[in-house]
Amino acid sequence: MHRRPRPWLALVVFSTACAGGGEPQATDSASSPFITLTGGDSDTSEGETDTTTTTGLPDPTTTTGTTGTTDPGELSTTTGIGPTGPDTTGDPETTTGTTGEPLDPCPQIRIVTPNDVLNVRPTPSTAMAVVGTVENGTVHDVLAIVQGENIDGADTWYQIAGPWPEGYVFGTFVECIPEQPPPDEDGFFLPLQCGTSTTITQGNNGDFSHMGNSAYAFDFSLASGTPLVAIADGTVSKLYAETMPGDPCYNGGGQECNPYTNFVTLLHNDGTGSVYAHLSAVQVSMGQVVPRGGVVGLTGSTGWSTGPHAHVARQENCGSGFCQSIPVSFEDVPDDGVPVTGEMVTSMNCP
Repeated sequence: MHRRPRPWLALVVFSTACAGGGEPQATDSASSPFITLTGGDSDTSEGETDTTTTTGLPDPTTTTGTTGTTDPGELSTTTGIGPTGPDTTGDPETTTGTTGEPLDPCPQIRIVTPNDVLNVRPTPSTAMAVVGTVENGTVHDVLAIVQGENIDGADTWYQIAGPWPEGYVFGTFVECIPEQPPPDEDGFFLPLQCGTSTTITQGNNGDFSHMGNSAYAFDFSLASGTPLVAIADGTVSKLYAETMPGDPCYNGGGQECNPYTNFVTLLHNDGTGSVYAHLSAVQVSMGQVVPRGGVVGLTGSTGWSTGPHAHVARQENCGSGFCQSIPVSFEDVPDDGVPVTGEMVTSMNCP
């Protein structure tokens, strides 16, 4: 699927992840080439460094400083790490020259860490503190392929483009992919503000509620109050905004709450529509023209809902608020453009 990563990804919503098997066992948290998101506070012993934990709910931008003791066989959060890894001096051995141009046969890589994010280092080793992180599943331009620190028999690192003077990621947790063409600006994009990442909690044909009219809908895990944006240019054709704080169905309920779902429906230039449901607040009016990426409302849990999330679908134009959903392929989702349940996605809806 078309996907062009951009260095300005800003707002990130992480879902808690656990480390799986087959990962390199670090001698301490600073030597881990990736991040495992954990929480809680513990005592700090001498020589350890502060870490930062980022969680998805309820505040997608909240960070909490934590410190702790890391078992040598465990992985821990490693943002803000001090240099404790092996000493590296001089320039890394480069298998291909760093020219600033994408390399063949690996012009781009996709991050395939078992965790939410992968550390970016200023050198191809774990000797120095991270200069950034990249999310699992994201695609990045390759500037150079180099040999660096050997971790469990692997010593390939990739220099990638980004908002850092130099940045390297460990090769075990990436896969080479062909260069992705730029997204079609006339296509459909994720209903999230530029740079927002989150998880699909129910995809197409979900066995909970995505069947029949909603067979091609998507549920996005988002904290209440997160801006939801238009997947393409459209005009507001229907909306409901009457369920307010304190009302019985404002914080969700069973099927009896279905008529009280706050929603917005847009009509697009190709004759199809899109619906944005369970809003805590509607921020558009009837007949308003909304450009792609324009905010239609804030996420919530109104109507038939078990918790804060966004229900979004492309649909037929039947003249009502909720019509038969139809397939949609998002320009900013890899491969076929159709995210599945459990997949983390990152919005490139950046008009």
